[in-house]
Amino acid sequence: MHRALHALTVAAYLTLVAGVVVAQPPPGMPHSPVAAIVLGAVYATAATAGFSRVHRVSRRGPRIAFVAAQLLLGYAVFVTSGAMVGAILLLLVLVSQSMLLLPPRGALVIVALVPFAHTGMAWREGLREALGMLAAAAFAAVLTRLIMREQQARQELTHAHEQLREYALQVERLAVAQERNRVARDIHDGLGHSLTVVQMQVKAARAVLGSDPDRADAVLAKAQVQAEEALAEVRRSVGAIREPRPQAPLAEALRGLAEQASAAGVPTSLDVTGQARPLLTAAQESLYRAAQEGLTNVRKHAGATRAELVLDYTRPAAVRLEVRDDGAGLAADPAELPGYGLLGVRERAAHAGGRMSIESAPGRGATLSVEVPG
Repeated sequence: MHRALHALTVAAYLTLVAGVVVAQPPPGMPHSPVAAIVLGAVYATAATAGFSRVHRVSRRGPRIAFVAAQLLLGYAVFVTSGAMVGAILLLLVLVSQSMLLLPPRGALVIVALVPFAHTGMAWREGLREALGMLAAAAFAAVLTRLIMREQQARQELTHAHEQLREYALQVERLAVAQERNRVARDIHDGLGHSLTVVQMQVKAARAVLGSDPDRADAVLAKAQVQAEEALAEVRRSVGAIREPRPQAPLAEALRGLAEQASAAGVPTSLDVTGQARPLLTAAQESLYRAAQEGLTNVRKHAGATRAELVLDYTRPAAVRLEVRDDGAGLAADPAELPGYGLLGVRERAAHAGGRMSIESAPGRGATLSVEVPG
């Protein structure tokens, strides 16, 4: 907009020069071409270079002084040029600049004062010309105001777009972090569990390989099946499947975990209480992974002779899973235990809107509990 006003100022000055050289002023108006050209040049310089400098100043005083000086200088150009069109255009430039420099009320004052440049003319002609200039000044002020609002709206829209872009980047980073955590939990809970079972089955097979080859072969066959399941789990995690996978009923899936744990050397039972009901995917996944991690910890760390899974549907608005064992228990605070397994269980439970807790006493086993809405 500043460039447009500068171009209009230059055009107005050239029109002024052409007018004072060629045209004749209205009757009764003084006419001084040299003074008009010189004063017009001063006015045009101030309206371009001077305006650019004043516009960068935030204080109101310099802005008011600039507009007042330009108004008086514009009157002088108008009078010495003999009311030429170029002088009128220069005053209209001042109206637009006052809209950019002054508060709305101050700009309206300039709009009202500009027509007084016709004061020296005969009253009938002066009144007619003053009203015409008033209309032109009002039009210039309104047009400038509209352009200012449009520019402000564009700036706000650009700022909003930048904010949205930043929010989108933040959401993307958060989604990536959540997905990475999800894949990490899947790998730990799925692959870690399966490899633990395979490891224990291989150990059991080696222990009886010389004395009972048939039993060793049966245990190795189970280990092979478990390894194939682990491979499928790796493919699912690495492939980062977006759509939720079809899930077996929770009790059936837990029964499979209990059978695996029993085959790995820790007899495990499953007790389902209450009427089974459908659960949200996140809730069912949280309970299944909690059982998986709990049984893995029992086999690796508890030194237990037996374990038990309890799936409780008796609560009206929640489903609870417990993994119990008769092992050595926990000697430390569960929150201080190393590894990512229990952290993943806690995160899954929180994601499903539930919670995780652990009860344990040294030498009296441990109970891992996860409760989710459902």
